[in-house]
Amino acid sequence: MSDLAQACAAIDAANARDPNQIEVDGIAWPAELIYGRRMSVKLAAFAPAASVPLSIAARGQHVERWTIPRSSYPEGRVGYLSWRKELQRFHARRLAELLGENGFDAVTIERVGQIVRKERLTTDADVQALEDVACLVFIEHYLLPFASAHTDDKLAGILAKTWRKMSPKAHGAVQASPPPQRILDLLAAGLARLPAKD
Repeated sequence: MSDLAQACAAIDAANARDPNQIEVDGIAWPAELIYGRRMSVKLAAFAPAASVPLSIAARGQHVERWTIPRSSYPEGRVGYLSWRKELQRFHARRLAELLGENGFDAVTIERVGQIVRKERLTTDADVQALEDVACLVFIEHYLLPFASAHTDDKLAGILAKTWRKMSPKAHGAVQASPPPQRILDLLAAGLARLPAKD
């Protein structure tokens, strides 16, 4: 078994304990197990030459996410951002533990942590690639159920902020296989409301 395969197996074993279920082709699966595998599939298509640390980060960026539920933080944007930041630190710690248990060296472990914590987003190519892949997986697999639970006004803002985080390469991937027209219209409306980038 390769180092990457060994790391993915350890991450999958952890995520297989997720009590939350998602249905795929009529079969219920642990939700984070499916998410991690979808991230790996999308990364392979988007960045086939991805490094081992980036590949591990993609598979494990939600490792054991269910253990820190959104409801454990206050409602609103400040609470949401605090929750997201704590998740990044937690995922990096758990990956460090799993990788350490499987004989990975300190340099690889630290690099995976940097990517998962999304340090230097936009200036670190691996961190940007992880952000791009996460956005693409969200758009392909989770956007429509998410959209049904939010008002058009709120969704327009979320879509625009998501789009702003993505690279031109990721924009091209979305445009090659676009979501429904309603989503594109809401994205355009949300982008029109955002202040121009410097």
